[in-house]
Amino acid sequence: MSHPAVSVVLPFRNADSFLNQALASVAGQTFQEFETVLVNDDSNDASLSIALSWCRRDPRFYLINSSGRGLVDALNSGLAHSRGDWIARMDADDISLPERLEKQLNLALKVGHETVVSCQVESFPDDVVTDGYRMYEKWLNHLIEPEEIEKNLFVESPVPHPTAFYHRESVLSAGGYLEKELPEDYELWLRLWNRGFRFTRIPEVLLRWRDHPGRLSRTSSSYSLTSFYRLKAKYLACVPCMSAKRIFVAGSGQTARRLGKCLQDEGFDIEAFIDPDTDRQGQTLRNRPVTGTEVLLEFPWIPAVIATRVPGARDAARRFLEDMGRIEWKNFVVCS
Repeated sequence: MSHPAVSVVLPFRNADSFLNQALASVAGQTFQEFETVLVNDDSNDASLSIALSWCRRDPRFYLINSSGRGLVDALNSGLAHSRGDWIARMDADDISLPERLEKQLNLALKVGHETVVSCQVESFPDDVVTDGYRMYEKWLNHLIEPEEIEKNLFVESPVPHPTAFYHRESVLSAGGYLEKELPEDYELWLRLWNRGFRFTRIPEVLLRWRDHPGRLSRTSSSYSLTSFYRLKAKYLACVPCMSAKRIFVAGSGQTARRLGKCLQDEGFDIEAFIDPDTDRQGQTLRNRPVTGTEVLLEFPWIPAVIATRVPGARDAARRFLEDMGRIEWKNFVVCS
């Protein structure tokens, strides 16, 4: 195949427990005009043998070796060697359902090059998936339309990396993958958004997302909460209402404290932390006062950042601000 429509980029490192099942799910796609770029990221288990076996029996699979310097280098190597106009990301421990490539390509061709197309996911196996991942799965699966996804862009990463489908040259023109010490996929989504890209999701489960103790998001400090806060703080200034960098932070708990530090490190001037709990009012946090909600009426031109991970508190804060006449992404942004 001289010029496949889609290149599946699949890096792997020591994934012999899952790799065969992942590759079988790619081979079983209803859309057949694809290639799979297998990127060996310094494996020392049986993964390499499994990959070579697939390459020998299916010409749509071929193997390259990355530098062994980590996932970002492996991803960029995969992009550099891809021949397809469109890239479908895939991880070595997940399972793509048969219609994934067909449906993502059809939607991508309809919406254009500056779009990242995702899909709904199903986490498995049930006895391993934590309540936190189930909440995240439920949250991202209900965000379908571009406007919904953009509005929630600073809540969590709205695109699970192995579901991403995007135009190769457009992403390469934006710099490809850059971040090695923070979540590389979330950094790319925020950078693409800042360059005018939009995000949409097929409202169907097209990927089974495997959870296990060795998952990189569980083992690498690049995916810690603080790492996500650092990224959010960096890109929040790109939201028009936040460009002056003078803000209120709605919240005074651990999330507000950690995010507040990252915001201050990025040059934000926090007017005050806002908490309706009178026991906390009058205290200071990050050398700024903790006040009640009445301060919002005194300074209606200063936008607010909602910073809480307490179940229900985020939506309660959003409703409160909306009842005051504030408009999301014009007067406040949810960032938790």
